[in-house]
Amino acid sequence: MIRLGLTGSIGMGKSTVATMFADAGVPVFDADAAVHRLQGPAGRLVGAIEAAFPDTTGVAGVDRTALGEAVLGDPAALARLEAIVHPAVAEERAAFVRDHGSASLLLFDVPLLYETGGERYVDKVAVVSAEAEVQRQRVLARPGMTQARLDVILARQLPDAEKRARADFVIPTDVPLAETRAAVQRVIACLTVGERG
Repeated sequence: MIRLGLTGSIGMGKSTVATMFADAGVPVFDADAAVHRLQGPAGRLVGAIEAAFPDTTGVAGVDRTALGEAVLGDPAALARLEAIVHPAVAEERAAFVRDHGSASLLLFDVPLLYETGGERYVDKVAVVSAEAEVQRQRVLARPGMTQARLDVILARQLPDAEKRARADFVIPTDVPLAETRAAVQRVIACLTVGERG
């Protein structure tokens, strides 16, 4: 079994690429989806997050906007949140591996893979990447996003150039979808036909 980490900065098209892997039959562990489950209605982290960050949860689970405001730009608060969330996500990841033990390739979709040391859990890393202006336009089109908020988020993330330099594979997303899909197929072929060097 090969464990492939998929990462990329905000707005790079990682979710689209993860779907392409899933469509090709590769089991995908979505770290963000795991966090949403853990923080959603009756999620098992809701109580711990409310205790650490009062007034950031409700009947729908964690209010991501309120929680974001509580930790954005505050490294100590962010570290407290990560100490709650990361161990639980690690448990979800381990269960995913057990559930897909016969697969030859597993994909781990992790937004902050390098930033959190997640590369130690995978064998290879693929980075999705687009030109900076394409990224900026995609992110600023999101509801509630501002340039200032984007700047804070990007400051927390390893620069795209550094991610590309560290990656085993780079998948472009500022090209036609067919080209991105072809790049995904090449990665899958490389990792499943013996070219594992």
